[in-house]
Amino acid sequence: MDDSRFWAMIESAWHAVGGKTKVRQNLAVGKVSEEKAEELLESLEEVIPALRENLSQLSAPDLLAFDRILERKLYDIDRAEIQERTDGSDDGFLYARGFIVAAGKGYYDAVNAKPSVALMNLECEEMCYLSLHIHEEKFGEVPQSGISRESCTNKVGWPDFA
Repeated sequence: MDDSRFWAMIESAWHAVGGKTKVRQNLAVGKVSEEKAEELLESLEEVIPALRENLSQLSAPDLLAFDRILERKLYDIDRAEIQERTDGSDDGFLYARGFIVAAGKGYYDAVNAKPSVALMNLECEEMCYLSLHIHEEKFGEVPQSGISRESCTNKVGWPDFA
């Protein structure tokens, strides 16, 4: 499991709803209507189960590697400048970051580079712990990695709290 395969698995899950490629591209450049953003959010009701199915087929090492990549992605965008654009609460911000990852590499990279493209009220709680829960169900407890996906734990992203 590497970064490319991580994003390919998420992209593959989007095929359950036809990809929604154009809308997700528009999301990444900050040119999506609230209505279209809401459609993407609703699409996750099919995308996440498709991703769950794909992740369930992975070996323990690959599933753990997917979870480590997910954890790192969530950690890297745990930044005050992104939180200002998405949601105020700790849990809400975690779930907003879950949506950012679930929407795919294009949106993730766009928000990471230019937080102003992030939108309010788009959350995907299930994405935040999906691979962790599958690993626990199939293979048992996941060892600690030393980083956290929880909000406000990336000291670089929250210099006022460090």
